[in-house]
Amino acid sequence: MRFGLALFIGMRYTRSKRSNHFISFISLISTLGIALGVMVLITVLSVMNGFDHEIKSRILNMVPPVTVQGLDGPLQAQKQLDETILKTPGVTAMAPFVQTQGMIQYQGQSGYILLQGIDPALQSKVSPIASKMVRGSLTDLKPGEFGILIGADKAQQMGIVVGDKITVMVPKISMTPIGSVPRLKQFVVKGIFKTGYTYDNTYALIDLKDAQTLLQLQNTFNGYELKVEDLYRAPYIANLLNQRLPFSYQSFDWTQQNPNFFKALQMEKTMMFLILILIIAVAAFNLLSSLVMMVTDKRGEIAILRTLGAKTGTIMRVFVVQGMMTGCIGILFGVGLGIALSLHVTEIVAWLQHLLGVQFLSANVYYIDFVPSLLIPTDIVKIIAVALGLCVVATLYPAWQASRVLPAEALRYE
Repeated sequence: MRFGLALFIGMRYTRSKRSNHFISFISLISTLGIALGVMVLITVLSVMNGFDHEIKSRILNMVPPVTVQGLDGPLQAQKQLDETILKTPGVTAMAPFVQTQGMIQYQGQSGYILLQGIDPALQSKVSPIASKMVRGSLTDLKPGEFGILIGADKAQQMGIVVGDKITVMVPKISMTPIGSVPRLKQFVVKGIFKTGYTYDNTYALIDLKDAQTLLQLQNTFNGYELKVEDLYRAPYIANLLNQRLPFSYQSFDWTQQNPNFFKALQMEKTMMFLILILIIAVAAFNLLSSLVMMVTDKRGEIAILRTLGAKTGTIMRVFVVQGMMTGCIGILFGVGLGIALSLHVTEIVAWLQHLLGVQFLSANVYYIDFVPSLLIPTDIVKIIAVALGLCVVATLYPAWQASRVLPAEALRYE
C-alpha cells in the first residue's frame, strides 16, 4: 500500500502541468540526454561488433582454424598420423601444405609474397578460397604446369592479368658455376582471388608438387591445415591433438596466429563502452539536479504529506519513482532509436557517402569499405542495466534530502 501511494504521487508529479517550467526543462534535457547516450552506445557497440565479425571472417578465409606441423622439420604422409588427426572429435577434413616467403618479378617490378603450395582437391575441403576466385579457378593449378594464383590487390598493383608469366624467387640456395644464387622459376598466372583482407596483397598459391619441386622437398611438406566443425572450439581441438599426436608434432589454432590483434579489438570495445557510459552519467547528473530543484520546489507539499502521516520511506520512494520514470522514458526512447539506427547504419552511411561524394572508409586501411553493424541482444541488456543503475543512484540523494524536510520549517512561511 505504501509503495502504491508513492507510485501514485510520483507519477502525478511527473505528469503535473503546474510544475516549475525551468525544472521541467531540466527534466526534459535529462530524458533526452539519457536517450542520446543509450542510442549512441547501442549504435557504436553494434558497429564495433560488425567490424569484429567482418575482420574475423576475412582473416579466417585464409587462416586455417588448426594447423599441424612437425617440430623436427618437414613431414611425410603417414597413414597412422592421418587417421589420428581425422579421428579427433571436431576435425572434418585436412590438407597438406608447403609455405615459404618469396618475391615475384614482372616487367621490372617486384613484390613480396607468402607462397603456399596446396593440393587443390583437398584444399577446397578445408578453405573457402575456391569461392573467392574472381578469375580462373582453384582446379587450374595442375602439377608440372607451374601455374600460380595471386591476390587481387597484388595483381592490380603490378598490372598482372591471367595468362601473364611472372618470375618467382624463393630463399632456397642453388649452387651454380658462379656461386650460390636464390632459386628462380617462371610461373604462369592461372587465376586471381579476392578475400577482402590483406592476404590479397601478400598470398600466392601454387600446386603442392610444384612447390616441392621448387623448394627441393622431395615428397615432404610443412604441415596440415585442418577444417573443424566449430571455429570457436579450435583451441580445444588443437589442445586435444597435442595430447594425441607424438611429441615431434605440434598443433596450433587460429587464435594463436593473431593473439594481440584480437585482444586489441576486445579491449577497444570495452574501453569504448566505458567512455560512452559517461554520456549517460552526465544525463544522470542532470537528472539529479532536476530532482534536487524539484524537492526544493515541493517542500510545502512534502511537509503536508508528512503531517498527514507519510513515513520518510514513502517520501523517498515518491522521488525515486519520479526520477526512475524520467530515466525509463529516456532509456526506452534510446533503446528504440539505437536499435533502429543499428539496423540501418550501413545504408545510412552509404547514402551519406553517395550524397557527399566521399569515401569514409578505405579498404587499404580498415580492410573493409563499408560500415558493418551486428546487433547483439546481450549488449542491449547490459546497456539498459547500467543506465537503470545510474538513474537509481541519481535519485538517492534528492530522495534522501526530501525525506529530511521538517514540516514545521517548511510550512513556517507558507
